Amino acid sequence: MFRVSTIPTATVGFRLLSVDNKKLFDDPRLTAVGLLYEAHDGVLARLETTWKGNGLSGLDLNALMRLSRSPGRRLRMTDLAVQTNLSTSGVTRLVDRLERNGFVRREADPKDRRSSYAVLSATGATRVARVLPAYLEGVDRWFTSLLTPQQLEDLVASLRIIRDATVPGAAQVSE
Repeated sequence: MFRVSTIPTATVGFRLLSVDNKKLFDDPRLTAVGLLYEAHDGVLARLETTWKGNGLSGLDLNALMRLSRSPGRRLRMTDLAVQTNLSTSGVTRLVDRLERNGFVRREADPKDRRSSYAVLSATGATRVARVLPAYLEGVDRWFTSLLTPQQLEDLVASLRIIRDATVPGAAQVSE
């Protein structure tokens, strides 16, 4: 089939293509990234009730879980921004909201007055503990139990490679 369509180009805006676009769109890279999007969206949709039912957004739970799993249940605001893929102003708004709800508190860095930490509060830890059983049940049902142990291990290793390339510093925590 002969199709004429336009595709964006970096230098001239749009140019006309006179090719069979089927070949272009049969690229396995598009399949891989498309499956990643679909799996991500599908898993989040299945898990959403676990955090919404506890008065949290997905971003709230992500931040609270990261704090829960960090040494001293605290992260430098800049580290939390990197780990949640937020700008500094975005993480400030997130921590403001979590602080208003009593889930976190801010602590000044005694060594650097320009820096501060987000620290999980007892109320925040209680909320995470309340959400976690249903959340883990959903993670198991819609994600981990669908894979063999070897598939899960391989997937985690692959995701770490991608994460480390696309979100440098996400696994590092400043002292």
